[in-house]
Amino acid sequence: MISQSPATLNVMLIDSDSQFRQELADRLAPYSDVQLVLEADSDRAALRGLQQWFDQHPTETMGKIPLDLIILSLDLPPDTAIAIALCRDLRRQYPNLPILTISTVADPVLLSAAFQAGALGYCRKDTVIADLVLAMRQVAAGYPFWVQGMESVAQAFASATTSQPMVDAPSLLGRVRRNLRQSGLAQIDAAIAQINAQLADPNLTLLDQLFLTGRRRELRASRWLIKRLLTTSEERSGFSSAVPPVASSPLTSPLPVSPLPPRVAPPAEAPIEPIVLQPESTALRNIQASLFDTTFAKLQLGVRNLTDVPLEIDILREDRKRELLTLVLRKLEEVLAELRFSQMEFTQLANKQSLILEDVWRATTTDFFGRYYTLPLGDSPSDRLMQPPVEMVSVLLQDSDVVQAEILSKIPMVTDFLAHLLFQVPLMVDETTYAVGTVEAMTRMEALLQNLIIQVGNAVIQPLLNRFGNVVAVKQNFYDRRLLSTREIERFRNNLSWKYRINRYFKEPTAIFESRYNLFVFGELGIVKTSVYSPRNQELDELSGVGLAVTLALEARDAIAPRLRSAISFVGSGVVYILTEVIGRGIGLIGRGIIKGVGNVVQDTKFSRNTQRWR
Repeated sequence: MISQSPATLNVMLIDSDSQFRQELADRLAPYSDVQLVLEADSDRAALRGLQQWFDQHPTETMGKIPLDLIILSLDLPPDTAIAIALCRDLRRQYPNLPILTISTVADPVLLSAAFQAGALGYCRKDTVIADLVLAMRQVAAGYPFWVQGMESVAQAFASATTSQPMVDAPSLLGRVRRNLRQSGLAQIDAAIAQINAQLADPNLTLLDQLFLTGRRRELRASRWLIKRLLTTSEERSGFSSAVPPVASSPLTSPLPVSPLPPRVAPPAEAPIEPIVLQPESTALRNIQASLFDTTFAKLQLGVRNLTDVPLEIDILREDRKRELLTLVLRKLEEVLAELRFSQMEFTQLANKQSLILEDVWRATTTDFFGRYYTLPLGDSPSDRLMQPPVEMVSVLLQDSDVVQAEILSKIPMVTDFLAHLLFQVPLMVDETTYAVGTVEAMTRMEALLQNLIIQVGNAVIQPLLNRFGNVVAVKQNFYDRRLLSTREIERFRNNLSWKYRINRYFKEPTAIFESRYNLFVFGELGIVKTSVYSPRNQELDELSGVGLAVTLALEARDAIAPRLRSAISFVGSGVVYILTEVIGRGIGLIGRGIIKGVGNVVQDTKFSRNTQRWR
């Protein structure tokens, strides 16, 4: 066992090769936030060591789990079944401990078995240490990491299809993979159907809904991964279309196309200037793919606005809203891919922020509405014949300056978001810097990404409301049924106007003074609002007019309110003392005297009666 030093990530390594264990410990030495605290060379030693570790370091110690990750070698002797069985035992006994598997050679059947046993990721033993550390951080944060395994399986399939002739009967390995795939998919489909039936119950509690939707999301991800890993080369050769890239995310799949406008390429009116970036590792792109995949999965759960703040996208039908936000996510991913092959230094990134956001907005607007779509303006077929249609996208793009000033320029921490993904710049979270792939950085990046796509979606819809808000064709193809009448549309637009006024004069100065940003993120059931801490001293110095007056009023209230409360409390205590101790006691003495006098009168009356009786 290795002595522990303070570290962000406490790791256990299970591998029978003592030389590899020592080499890995030496390679991890430069990383201060990763510490090998426990080693084992067999399944029994691993279970025994874990039991002793948790006995010596209880989970409640300083509120932190004493172990963050298990690295399990699939090469444990005498055969791979030992490692798979150990993986199942670890997941059963320690369900909160993520497992990252490693091996010398990636075998498709073995990887599928490890995935079904509960492993959260895979890396080859010869992986570059920087990529391995990023994978460890990602798996420890709860994000899957199967890119290397999928790449290895794809290479094996490709070599098999090019080097071996096609045969009518599948190989033994192919039959095993096919049987495993069919069995696994059948079990997963049955579980999903059961969960869907449970979710249809109207009496289901909110907690049960959250649990079941999360379980269904995990099953869908498992189904997708099993289909990718266990499809045989013979079956792949029968497909008419090419296999999609292994490292691609669900975002690269085509969106469902609506029948209204054709989808075309975005215009090249505002191209991003060429940029040259630092070399980056494959693991960094994998982290980006994980962030985008997580956001894409949350988009499928619900996009209803659960906050009290109106958003421009609220006027859309739910399917249109999900389509728009997914399209923003895809366009942002394409822009990031373009930036990786451009020529720009890190110091120029802040100056290019507005251009990058505008490019995402233009591309999304063009693809969402259709570049060549012409909008009929009449309310009826006869009116449409009288009024010529307009080029919808070209009119909407004319509001770029308004959109930039009102929405895009106010999206927080965009430069930090881009620098973290493109240049591996550590992210500042609560006055502490976190490296790429750490739990805190991944959580903050996920919130920034979700807020970014929601705000860009608002920017796409704002010109539509201003230019064509009451056009019948727009209502029919985009709007929610509850917002079709002119009165409801005008009420919705007025609510948006009041939102921007209140934000400009009150909420935004308050947020600046309190050093925080308000973000919109995706919860389990829809869009929710959260806030994150970030220093905003420069913006505070630039405040003027009503915004400055609001901050001064808040400062005065903070200065006066505690003293005023103390003074009121002191005066109240004094009044209570006077009423109870002075006036109350005086009234008590007076009452006591009255009662005593009444008693004496009664006694004198009884005495006089008795005296007269004896006479």
